[in-house]
Amino acid sequence: MTLQDGVRLASLIGASGFVLGLHLMNSPATARRGNQLSALGMLVAVVAVLVEVGHGGTMSAARWLVLISGALVGGAAGLYSARTVAMTSMPQLVSLFNAVGGGAAALIAVADYQHEPSVSAGTATATVLDVLIGCVTFSGSLIATAKLQGYLSQPVSFPGSRASSAVLTLVVAAAGIDVIAGADNAWILLIAVVAAVGLGILMVLPIGGADMPVVISLLNAFTGTAVAMAGFVLQNATLTIAGALVGASGGILTKLMADAMNRSVLSIIAGGFGTGASGIAPVAAGGGNVKSIAIDDAALQLAYASKVIIVPGYGLAAAQAQHEVRELAELLEQRGVEVSYAIHPVAGRMPGHMNVLLAEANVPYDQLREMEEINPEFDRTDVALVIGANDVTNPAARRAGNAVSGMPILDVDHARSVVVIKRSMASGYAGIDNELYSDPKTSMLFADAKKGLASLVAATKAV
Repeated sequence: MTLQDGVRLASLIGASGFVLGLHLMNSPATARRGNQLSALGMLVAVVAVLVEVGHGGTMSAARWLVLISGALVGGAAGLYSARTVAMTSMPQLVSLFNAVGGGAAALIAVADYQHEPSVSAGTATATVLDVLIGCVTFSGSLIATAKLQGYLSQPVSFPGSRASSAVLTLVVAAAGIDVIAGADNAWILLIAVVAAVGLGILMVLPIGGADMPVVISLLNAFTGTAVAMAGFVLQNATLTIAGALVGASGGILTKLMADAMNRSVLSIIAGGFGTGASGIAPVAAGGGNVKSIAIDDAALQLAYASKVIIVPGYGLAAAQAQHEVRELAELLEQRGVEVSYAIHPVAGRMPGHMNVLLAEANVPYDQLREMEEINPEFDRTDVALVIGANDVTNPAARRAGNAVSGMPILDVDHARSVVVIKRSMASGYAGIDNELYSDPKTSMLFADAKKGLASLVAATKAV
């Protein structure tokens, strides 16, 4: 076997690791193993590339130094992020990773074009697509990160923003056609880069917070597609396969997320709804039609229930209360209560946010129930415990004429009793009041999720 054959075999093994790893990620029970297998596949692929480059005769000591330094810095940054970033900041981290992936793919295309501008029409087309998708992903993901971090919580639009997007699109298209037609000028590609970066910014700025899970999925699909285009540019099959897998899975996830909100992807890109919760001032007990509940009374309801469904939302993640909710669930199970978790596809700030959060606290996978599976069970549920979930439980979605109309929701209001743990009556990202809170069956426990759950655990033990 020649060295070239060995490199190709290693690349095939690495690509196979990506495929099998992605398949294992289909289930929470095997997702950890799938992640490990994918990482192993990437390690094999990287080693194969290093061997191939090392025997190519083009590497000098300075180039090796730059390559190794970049790998060490990137690896250290990834390890530090994985070990230190809180679960509440995971959506921002994912968005940053999307930006890094898209930007890196675009830089590959630019560098390769500068090195060899006279390429075939097929390679030139891949270069243009790589630049367009990669730059849009880079700038769009940075804006999404700023939104998730709270720096740009409000949708931003200005007169002429749509016209500006249209002009930038035409500029990118004109520059791309020129490059594909054989223009031997790196400045033309640079114009496409600048226009695509601006297009990514204008695309994400007007999108509201309620659409962020869909936006993250879409940008993830863009990242994969850009990487696949970079694989075509470099004629690297492993890169193309990895990018295609990410692009395809991200595209499917985007469609699922949009369906879960009963909205089209195009309507989200055109400008989403949601302005973010405004204000966190607590409401006085008994204010309006809202009924508050004491810790001891809530504990009694839970302790003597036959069936309890826990509905987690972003408030649970923000308070880092996943361990407290697991402790409460275990305590109730010891008393013979049937406990399960209702997971809405867009609860939280990114796809699968609640699954990841609860898995970190070692909540049994078989207790995590998707919306379609759990909704029929609310009719025979004694207590639905809602923790920081807002728009995904709002019965207003069943009526026309409001921001969440038509959005599939968890049928929490079908339970015999509802207890909501929430810091305040502030609206969710859709910017409207939750009608669940004024339902006669609903009792509000105004508290931070972590402190409220800890108090519930203590009170339940005393029952």
